[in-house]
Amino acid sequence: MIFGRSERGKPRVEPVTFKILVAGGFGVGKTTLVGAVSEIRPLRTEELLTEAGRPVDDTSGVEGKHTTTVAMDFGRITLREDLVLYLFGTPGQERFWFMWDELSEGALGAVVLADTRRLEDCFAAVDYFERRSIPFVVGVNCFERSARYPVEDVRQALDLAEDVPLVLCDARDRESVKEVLVGVVQHAMSYAARRQSVTT
Repeated sequence: MIFGRSERGKPRVEPVTFKILVAGGFGVGKTTLVGAVSEIRPLRTEELLTEAGRPVDDTSGVEGKHTTTVAMDFGRITLREDLVLYLFGTPGQERFWFMWDELSEGALGAVVLADTRRLEDCFAAVDYFERRSIPFVVGVNCFERSARYPVEDVRQALDLAEDVPLVLCDARDRESVKEVLVGVVQHAMSYAARRQSVTT
């Protein structure tokens, strides 16, 4: 860039930035999702699981997990030249939920990651965003060797409103995650437009 212009001579575009939360239960893939798509080295606040935490950290179904996020994950992705998303991964365990209010301040929307092996673990995140009127998309993380269910069955099990998007995804795959994030932005924009039409 020279004097605020791009190499092609076009005026420099100042991107619009949005904050997106990535939430869900313990071990569902939040850190993996942020890392898969971030164009910067993601900030991670993972610590090793300890014997002291064994009584409160339920690792059934995710026995291979040895670390946990204790504050947040942070990453960034440019969807278009004029649109940048900042991603904030929330901690999954209940004892860290007090941080969610701080992290959700000013968020455009959220991704609630779900694991069909432990579907009940995402109930709290769904409830949190519903109660605060923060638009969200549910991404069912398709783990290897986990059972596959029709999208409508998962929607019914989560008791989701019809207007809440629910998609299958792979938190390890950049293109899959990008599709989920585009879905969040689109859903948040239509949600805001509906609310505005009601108030005018």
